[in-house]
Amino acid sequence: MSLPSGTPDLESLELLVSVAELGSLGAAARRHGISQPAASMRVTALERRVGLRLLDRGRTGSVLTDAGQAVVELGRPVLAAALELTDGIKALQSVPRSSLRILASTTLADHRIPHWLTALRKLHPELAVTLDVANSRQVTTAVRDREAVLGFVEGPQPPTGLGSRVLAADELVVVVAPHHPWATRRRALTPRELADTPLLWREKGSGTRDTVWETLEMHGTPAPPAAELGSAAAILTTARSGAAPAVVSRLIVAHELRAGTLREIPLAEEMTLTRKFRAIWHRRTPPTGPAADLVELAARIEAARTRRH
Repeated sequence: MSLPSGTPDLESLELLVSVAELGSLGAAARRHGISQPAASMRVTALERRVGLRLLDRGRTGSVLTDAGQAVVELGRPVLAAALELTDGIKALQSVPRSSLRILASTTLADHRIPHWLTALRKLHPELAVTLDVANSRQVTTAVRDREAVLGFVEGPQPPTGLGSRVLAADELVVVVAPHHPWATRRRALTPRELADTPLLWREKGSGTRDTVWETLEMHGTPAPPAAELGSAAAILTTARSGAAPAVVSRLIVAHELRAGTLREIPLAEEMTLTRKFRAIWHRRTPPTGPAADLVELAARIEAARTRRH
């Protein structure tokens, strides 16, 4: 829809109303912060636009014509509607933007959550999401203390005392540098061998560490760590040096395996190294709104991903 060519502009119409209210063009000009000649020129332009004489200009001042009075009466509700529109827009601008703060473990934050948030943004384009990254134990503590309504963690067991939903299973693999003695072995690695070997471990509280430790404990006390490192990147760098084997998520190491900078060691059939990706929340405040949508989208995306593979 387009307005007719003779439609008055609001500023000129407002000026004409001020002339009617104040009784003179000069007073109206002062109200609007412009000079009287500028006000006169604006009214003249309005007269040309509507094709009517709106003011009778004389030595003693300017008086609205009958047509001018009629335009003023017709214009008052238009100006009132414009003011209502402006006030409504300001009110909308003052409404706080909806936000969602989530916490996630490193692997999930780096490799899965970006896909989930892309889907969430399509559903809630106005939503502002804050993502903080920590290890699984720190995320669990933050959710338990209500510092965030939603967390995403990895590990073998659900955190006690919290609500949770399994989103996907994640495979862990044993990797070594190409020049490590295990790189050329033909036999599959047994649980006992892995338990007896000093490994590159993540810090305590990591979901990867908890999963590997729980698995190896079934076959004996795991050997002391060759090193404890605070990030997956540090683990991979140290493993490439040949210092020791590492157990990491296939998600993290996939590009290294394709490039040949690290090699995967096959595991004996009796050993399965997997962990669960979970959404977690405080039991008294299960996710609602965008938080619930994010959990549902994550579950759907991961289910589709599993079917493809």
